[in-house]
Amino acid sequence: MEINKNYANELTVGTQFFENIPGGDYAGEIYVMNADGTGQTNISNNPAFDHGPSSSPDGTKIAFTSQRGISNNNNEIFVMNADGTGQTNISNNPANDFGPSWSPDGTKIIFASDRDAITNRDLYVMNADGSNPTRLTNDPEDETWPSWSPDGTKIAFQSQSEGENEVIYVMNADGSEQTRLTDDQGGQPSWSPDGTKIAFTRNGQIYVMNADGSEQTNISGGRFGIDPDWGPAVDTD
Repeated sequence: MEINKNYANELTVGTQFFENIPGGDYAGEIYVMNADGTGQTNISNNPAFDHGPSSSPDGTKIAFTSQRGISNNNNEIFVMNADGTGQTNISNNPANDFGPSWSPDGTKIIFASDRDAITNRDLYVMNADGSNPTRLTNDPEDETWPSWSPDGTKIAFQSQSEGENEVIYVMNADGSEQTRLTDDQGGQPSWSPDGTKIAFTRNGQIYVMNADGSEQTNISGGRFGIDPDWGPAVDTD
C-alpha cells in the first residue's frame, strides 16, 4: 500500500479556532481560510461556543453546533451561508443536538441528540431546513459521529456502551440493517469519495477498511492521528 498516493487528509472548507476569554472559559468560532492558510476569517462571530462545521455539498451553506441554545446554553444545530450571514437555529430543541453532517445531495442533515434519552445519544436526520426530524437509532448505546456514504444510501457511525470502547457500525440511510463493522475498538468513521473504503481511528492511529469491514489496515505508520478526512490523492514523486 502506497499511503502517500492513495490516502490523503486535506483541509477543504474551514476550521475552528478557540480563543481564551476572561474568566478562564473558552469561546469557539468558525473560521474559513484559503487552502494555503491565508485569509483566515471569523464567520460565526458570536460569544457562544461554535464548533464542528460541515459544509453543504454545493459549498453555499455551513452547518455547525452552537451553545447559543434555547435552554441553559444547550447545543443546537445552526446553518449559515458560507460567508457567515443568515445564521439560523434549525434544531430548536431543549436537548443537546450536535455533530451535523450533510447528505450528499444536500437535502438532509444527520446529527446526534439526547432529546429522547437521558443517558445516551442517538442519531437523527432532518431536512436541511430543520423540518421532519426523524430518529434513526434507538438503543442504550451512545451513537455519534455519523458519516454518509457518497451515494447517500448508507451511514457509518460510532457506537459506545458505558465503560466500553467505541465500535463502528453501518446502516441504511433510513436506520435499518444496522451492522457492526469493527470487532476491536474503532471510531470517527469517514467514507472514501468512491464509497469503497472507510477511514477510522483506533487507539490514536488512522486505519482504513473496506466498506464491509474487511481488511482493516493501519496507515498511520506509527504516527498519532485522529479525525480522518478524505481529500485528493497526493503524489509525492
